[in-house]
Amino acid sequence: MTAWHARRAALRWLAVCAATVAMPAWALRAAAEPQVQLSQEQSRAFQAWMLRIVNAQIERGPSPRWTHRDCAGLVRFAVNEALTVHDAKWLRANGIASDRRLPPELELDAKQAALRNRWIQTGGKVGHFVTALALVQHNSRFIAREISQALPGDLLFFDQGDEQHLMVWMGARIAYHTGTVTPDDNGLRTVDIKELTSWKDTRWQPVVNNPNFAGVFRLAFLS
Repeated sequence: MTAWHARRAALRWLAVCAATVAMPAWALRAAAEPQVQLSQEQSRAFQAWMLRIVNAQIERGPSPRWTHRDCAGLVRFAVNEALTVHDAKWLRANGIASDRRLPPELELDAKQAALRNRWIQTGGKVGHFVTALALVQHNSRFIAREISQALPGDLLFFDQGDEQHLMVWMGARIAYHTGTVTPDDNGLRTVDIKELTSWKDTRWQPVVNNPNFAGVFRLAFLS
């Protein structure tokens, strides 16, 4: 199968997920259900850490530890750092203050900790890198096309034809990276959900009647 045909097959899979809401749940999860999952308590702590890490990038600027700066890179960085041990050394390296607002530690076992930097790529290989498309296709599960179903840390996936884009649901706001870095602009953005749903460029509206919006996806290892 050529790369072009592989991509078209992947996009057809996403289209089915987005359009066929009545499809049995097992069919939507089959390609992305991991053998290792976090408990509900660990999942809540992970989501809180992921948002704290994304917020730190927005408030302080990109960490030098985040090397591949695009939309998928932001997700990979936040996920990997949320799964690590957040000791004093880590807090200093990431410019995060040690205070009472810090989420609880995840207390991962060895198999759960091994999820870090292990992404399922197109073709089934596992590695440190994964594209936006493979991130949702092989490492997440489809939730809904209605953003009212999103939880903090969920991913909004947009297919613009030749390009795919991820945004992170933060609650009332959405965070993302534009993929464009200039001397005066690090590419990081946040936008209010009400503003995005009325965006002039309708391709980016996270609404059911937007064919470019594939829907809300949740990382597959979360309960």
